[in-house]
Amino acid sequence: MSFFSTSNILVHIPLGAGGYDLSWIEAIGTLFGLLCIWYASKEKIINYLFGLINVTLFAVIFFQIQLYASLLLQLFFFGANIYGWYAWSRQTQDNQAELQIRWLPLPKALAWAAVCVIGIGLMTFNIDRVFAWLTQIAVAVMQGLGLNVQMPELQPDAFPFWDSAMMVLSIVAMIRADLADLDVLSEEDLLNRRYQRLMSYGYA
Repeated sequence: MSFFSTSNILVHIPLGAGGYDLSWIEAIGTLFGLLCIWYASKEKIINYLFGLINVTLFAVIFFQIQLYASLLLQLFFFGANIYGWYAWSRQTQDNQAELQIRWLPLPKALAWAAVCVIGIGLMTFNIDRVFAWLTQIAVAVMQGLGLNVQMPELQPDAFPFWDSAMMVLSIVAMIRADLADLDVLSEEDLLNRRYQRLMSYGYA
């Protein structure tokens, strides 16, 4: 039995009605997720490596249990980890911004809430279509590279509403975090440029 199969059970956990069968891939994926969180809390850049492994393993899991929106979310997180690794590796003491936690203004909060509601609604009714389309693209790309890959038989999403809600809310939360970070960095960059200009004129 393949390690990547959710049927390859590590241990049966006697919780709830009938208990829970924890697969090897889920256990290993969870372990790497915890390592990612731990090293992120210690501000160690290696957390991104563990994060990449975590989202890759859970993407495989979500494909097998027909949670396609959650699978797409893992692909988004994969890209976010790559970006975070790159951005963190370029961070220095000189350009490190001090972020302040603050409430989002009401108009922006309502706008983002509307985005969430519309996004969840659209994905709930179209997740199977969207995932099938993306799968076709992925298969076509792999076939173009000479790989012997066939279009898999896709099953309907098991929980389209909850699956879509998790995906949309997670993506919006990460986008908001990135936008807040960019706002602060762009302001600091502007101040740095003004200071450098003053330096060049001999005023500072």
